[in-house]
Amino acid sequence: MMNEATGLIEVYRGQNPLVDIVAVHGLNGHPFKTWTTDKTKKCWLKDADLLPYNLKEARILTYGYHATVAALFGKTSSDRILQHAQTLVAELVADREFENASQRPIIFICHSLGGIIVKRALAYSSSRTSKLVQHLHSIFVSTYGILFLGTPHNGSSKARLASTGSRMVNALTPSKVVDTDSQLADALLEGSETLQNITDMFAPLMKNFRIYFFWEQEKTDLGTTLAYIVEENSAAPILDNTERAGLPYGHRDMVKFESRSSPGYRLVVAALMRYSKEAAEMISMRWVQATEMLSSKRRNEAAELVQE
Repeated sequence: MMNEATGLIEVYRGQNPLVDIVAVHGLNGHPFKTWTTDKTKKCWLKDADLLPYNLKEARILTYGYHATVAALFGKTSSDRILQHAQTLVAELVADREFENASQRPIIFICHSLGGIIVKRALAYSSSRTSKLVQHLHSIFVSTYGILFLGTPHNGSSKARLASTGSRMVNALTPSKVVDTDSQLADALLEGSETLQNITDMFAPLMKNFRIYFFWEQEKTDLGTTLAYIVEENSAAPILDNTERAGLPYGHRDMVKFESRSSPGYRLVVAALMRYSKEAAEMISMRWVQATEMLSSKRRNEAAELVQE
């Protein structure tokens, strides 16, 4: 079943926005429901007394995509994740061209496996430097910060990632959605290698971004047991020049905030505020460097044509 809403959706626009905040949900997620409290239906991304109150000079967007187990971990899981990543990049480029804001800084907020899509998207964007697709490189150049909330980065063990994926499915899949055990096992085993490859691909790019890892501090009720869906060492690897903190929620609820006084809200939003203030100067410098790099590449290509 497709999400009720897919693609890039603007939820808030400040006057003369200085930064684009892009939220990306994870497995069986939804562009609005993932970020909305179950009881009071408060969506902290768009409700006027929450994130828009604290980031008045931002444009806030949410991205929706087909995120079932089969869609992310089917028989061609690496291809499917790449397709989602490519579409995210293409939609962001098109949206920002329409807004005449191709060089505006970007900060991503990622929940769960949404972080895997974003990591793959940035790796893809970073490699798009040839003449006919260099506009796709703009997303990599413009990205300043990434908040990873409950993303399973640790791909060192296939068994561990398969176990994490199984817990995710149990916690995040509605009871009406049924996958056979064999299909699920095949999908997650293949997916574990896919996640490892994407982590390896992203690692050399990390120095370009401000990164904040968040892990869940509450176990999730899986019916027969309580468990952390993504354990701390996977959600928040200890790496130089990155930030890390726990949030006092289970996996599903760590991206839902009732009010500005909700536990964890200030921790997450203070990072967004700080990154938003820092981004303009750094991204401006990166664009100078990227423009020169691309121009030099075009000059070299022209010189090679003349020599031929």
